[in-house]
Amino acid sequence: MHTAPAGDVETLERLLAARYSCRGFLPEPVPQPIIERILTMAQRSPSWCNAQPWQVIVTRRAGTERFRAALFNHVTKAPTAPDIAFPREYRGAYQERRRACGFALYDAVGVKRGDRVASGLQMLENFRFFGAPHVAIITTDEALGTYGAIDCGAYISNFLLAAQSLGVASIPQAALASHSPFVREYFGIGRDRLVVCGISFGYEDAAHKANGFRTERVPLGEVVRWVED
Repeated sequence: MHTAPAGDVETLERLLAARYSCRGFLPEPVPQPIIERILTMAQRSPSWCNAQPWQVIVTRRAGTERFRAALFNHVTKAPTAPDIAFPREYRGAYQERRRACGFALYDAVGVKRGDRVASGLQMLENFRFFGAPHVAIITTDEALGTYGAIDCGAYISNFLLAAQSLGVASIPQAALASHSPFVREYFGIGRDRLVVCGISFGYEDAAHKANGFRTERVPLGEVVRWVED
């Protein structure tokens, strides 16, 4: 019988259970050694042929504030233009889960259902990075197509867990990729790179109402089909 090293399974289960998408951060920056440790751990992510297609831009201090102001100003005037097409539609169970997540967030921050003005203002907080002192922009090589993006997904997941293990809160944000041309121009990113998403991170503001809810996960029976014969 094969057994895992003592404590490893419990540690991973605890990190997975504790991690959530933070939507309210303290202004306190994360020390550079901790950010580098997160990045070093995430760098161990698997990728097809070990291509490691992700490249990462991390903002700090005034760099975050300038980008925050510039992006917010842009999104209030310009239409969305993601590099990677957003879902054509959410249907069935996916739509139900999406709605449940949105309703729980709005309930937490006091937005009444049907109040499009208030929900729109809450959505715009994405482009303020929910007050986070740092944002990481994740890009992939455009020639690698879907599989490069999938590899970046593994990197993003490991970044989030690494941050959680070090007491750093985070939220992956497809919203930041919805204005990819602006992000590319702002940071001088070449046309050979596709913007996958952003990750805002920092220390959790535990008193923020948006941090008062958690999403659920469906049971295995809804996502797994066993084949034995």
